Amino acid sequence: MTVYASGGDVGYVPRSMPHYVENTGFAPLRYLELWQSGHFADVSLAQWLAFTPYELVKAHLNIDKSVLSSVCAQKTPVVGG
Repeated sequence: MTVYASGGDVGYVPRSMPHYVENTGFAPLRYLELWQSGHFADVSLAQWLAFTPYELVKAHLNIDKSVLSSVCAQKTPVVGG
C-alpha cells in the first residue's frame, strides 16, 4: 500500500477489498494485519486470476488469454527475513 509514507503510520483497507503491500525501501518492513473475524482466508491475485473463468476475467480486466497462461496458480507465501 503506497498511501502512507512514514514509519509507524496506520492504513485501513475496507472489508473484502483486495490489497497489495510492497516494501519499496531498504529497511525491513514490519507489517501487521488485523481482522475482526474468527476466520482467516487468504487468496492471492494470481490465484484469483488462475482459477476464475477466463470470460469473467476478460470482461472485467480485458486481459488476453496468453497473459493468463503464464500466471502461476500456486500461492507465493510471505517470507520472513
